[in-house]
Amino acid sequence: MQTELNKVITALHEFYAREAFLLEKEAGERALTHRLAVHFEKQFPGWEIDCEYDRLGDRTLRLPHGTIVSTDDHLAKSIYPDIVVHQRAIPNNLLAVEVRKSANHQPLEHDQHKLRALTDPHLWFAYWIGVLLTLGKTQVTTSEVYTSGVFDQALSGWFAARLKDAGLSAG
Repeated sequence: MQTELNKVITALHEFYAREAFLLEKEAGERALTHRLAVHFEKQFPGWEIDCEYDRLGDRTLRLPHGTIVSTDDHLAKSIYPDIVVHQRAIPNNLLAVEVRKSANHQPLEHDQHKLRALTDPHLWFAYWIGVLLTLGKTQVTTSEVYTSGVFDQALSGWFAARLKDAGLSAG
């Protein structure tokens, strides 16, 4: 998992180096996730990178009724991950990423719930790793890693330290 997370760090480094204009002008979250996904493509050869992807294999991505996450995108609470690294046809799901702007003052619970669900091994074709990133104008302000349907404290600590070492967070 550390290998994949190192690729995320490299993509973030490129993102911050090349997309400063979008960050300075406070572009919308979808614009930022699209550009970050472009940088993911360079790091994950052989994988497809999609934004707002709504499938698990041939099935439409849905969570059980009664969850806090909706499959209705018009509510802006969709389950669809901001960025996924996967192989569509197999299906093989490697990484689900939720991105937030640091100016977003909505509670983290929605994104955390999505990542717990998307990495849940009891969900068909679950993602191997989930990452929550909060993007500030010049660095990542918070990060969390999810595996096997739970917040992975050890891997989150390792990832945060690597971000700090790379100059991508204050720590």
